[in-house]
Amino acid sequence: MVSPFLFFADERLSLAELSAACLDGALVPLGEGFMPADAAETTWMRARSLSPLLSDRWAAVRATAAWVHGGVAGEPVRHHLQRVRDVRVRAGRDPRAVYHDVRLPPDDVSMIAGVPVSTPARTLVDLARSADDGDLSAARAWAHREPSVRADAEAWLERHPRYPYARRAARVLHSTGSAGAPS
Repeated sequence: MVSPFLFFADERLSLAELSAACLDGALVPLGEGFMPADAAETTWMRARSLSPLLSDRWAAVRATAAWVHGGVAGEPVRHHLQRVRDVRVRAGRDPRAVYHDVRLPPDDVSMIAGVPVSTPARTLVDLARSADDGDLSAARAWAHREPSVRADAEAWLERHPRYPYARRAARVLHSTGSAGAPS
């Protein structure tokens, strides 16, 4: 589907033409494509910009999904992708992506602009259970900024008590809710 607000290389213009439009200030990069410099960056635009990278095999997860949902402001340098199909698929060799071959359950997938993305609750849990300081900082800030997402993530953890590092995630989310400020 060709979008009037997103441009991908070789869809209507070559990469050289799109890059020149960026130099002229008419376009800015977004995900795997480009958008008009004066267009509003929305959840739909961020999700759709990842469609060449995700196809129907992978879902955006972790920091990438948080960026799509607006939980973090900046696009990650490397996108995290997780398998959505029952059958294992060969991970690509794209240096811009980190592939996770464990299947993401259908209940944890939301479709945005025709692109699979982990739900906000699952995304926040994945960030909160991470050992990475950047992910933890993003989880705390997002949970503090959007208490409804934090509540959904806490409810998700209650339904999945045996999820790996669930206690760590619960501690991070609980401390964010009770402290009142991100740390």
